[in-house]
Amino acid sequence: MMMNPNELTERENYKLLISTIIPRPIAFVTTVNEDGVVNAAPFSFFNIVSSNPPMISVSVQRKAGEQKDTARNIVTKQQFVVHIVDERIVAEVNKTAANLAPDESEIALTNFTLVDSAVVDVPAVAEAKVRFECELVQHVPLGGEDGQSGCDLLIGRVVQYYVQDGLRDEAGHIDPHELNAMSRLAGNDYAKIGELLTIERPQ
Repeated sequence: MMMNPNELTERENYKLLISTIIPRPIAFVTTVNEDGVVNAAPFSFFNIVSSNPPMISVSVQRKAGEQKDTARNIVTKQQFVVHIVDERIVAEVNKTAANLAPDESEIALTNFTLVDSAVVDVPAVAEAKVRFECELVQHVPLGGEDGQSGCDLLIGRVVQYYVQDGLRDEAGHIDPHELNAMSRLAGNDYAKIGELLTIERPQ
């Protein structure tokens, strides 16, 4: 079956992409607005950009052409914190996907504990096993020619890591089973790490 994305609706394209590009890591992002309200929300359009310097990206889809609170806060304040979502906290993280007004904090819907970050002026969630304090490097608005869609691609430089004690092995890797990160599928579905497979790279 061949399909032309230009002949599909925005929703049809969305469903096709999120159900085939799987599993996707989840960025649980905290930001602060101009009034000091802490915003928190999960995003699965998230990945590594570079290790030298360390940079990560989060793409925030717009709603009816309007920036979401997370994107607006990052562009305004130039800082944010990304937390890796593990099995222990995924249910609480899911609560923050609720649609709230900009002056309401999603953290109030959860049992999470906010703590000060080490470098940036954005609070972090203490319950996350791994988090990245970030400063905005580049904001790239994409799409949205119809005035109803588009996204904000946000690239941040990691200026501080937090890794829970005992997660990092002697080789410098994070133990995947101890981290127990969750990934996003389509609809309301998530996935666990599952069985690991080791394949050596060719020389």
